[in-house]
Formats: sequence, C-alpha cells, structure tokens
Amino acid sequence: MTECAGAGRNRGVVRLLPWTNADGNPCFMYGDAGDPGGYVSDVADELEEAQLELAEELLGEAARVLAGRTWTQGELHLLAVRLTESLGEVHRVAVSRGARLPGVGAAVEPRTEAAAESGKLVERGGTGDARETTGTVRRRP
Repeated sequence: MTECAGAGRNRGVVRLLPWTNADGNPCFMYGDAGDPGGYVSDVADELEEAQLELAEELLGEAARVLAGRTWTQGELHLLAVRLTESLGEVHRVAVSRGARLPGVGAAVEPRTEAAAESGKLVERGGTGDARETTGTVRRRP
C-alpha cells in the first residue's frame, strides 16, 4: 500500500518513496519486508536508479562548467539549483535504502508510524544521538 502521509496501512516495513505528494509531503509505502517486488516498489526502484544516474551526469557537467572558468553568474546559479535538487534526491534515496538495511541500524529511519505520517524522520549519529528532520524533497518538474 502506498501513502503520501495518509490514513490506514499494513503494519511492517516503511519505505520512503522517491517522490512527494502534491503538497510536497513525503510518500511512504507500508508492507512486508519479504515482499519487495511489488509494482510500486519496482517503480520506486526505477526512479531511484534514474535519479542516481542523473546525479552522476550532473556531477560531470558541473566539473566541466567549473573547469572552463567562463561561466556567467546565471549559469552558476542554475548549476547550484540543479545540484541542490539532485543532492536532495540522492539523499532521499540514501535515507530510503539505509532505513531498509536489515540489522545494520539505519542512518536515518522513520521513528514511529506517527512520525512517518507527519513526514518527520530521525537522523541517528554515530553516538546514538538523534534529531528530528523533515523528509520532504522536491522533484524536478
């Protein structure tokens, strides 16, 4: 079952999806850990892969632009915007995948169902400390 900060759901694994709802809130998929191959899961995997590939291409483009030293202020601004969007997408993929690692103690994971519904995630540091953050990342139009 896929939800964008919504109502009833299956108990089990919570997966942060690589998209947001119309209000910019994070979307989650609730289900069993043993059934990762459903339709929504496959679509999410494909989108994550595309986001990672685009991020790699953008890194190459950024290196070329910066190495040329012939950029305008507008070009640098556009590059910064695109890098920020891409970093947000890659971070979201890392959060989603990290939270699903079995027995590793995910770096960022939904704290509770209520936190997942509100879009708040808990980041865990190396010392076990935790702080709440929002999981909202905007997609490119």
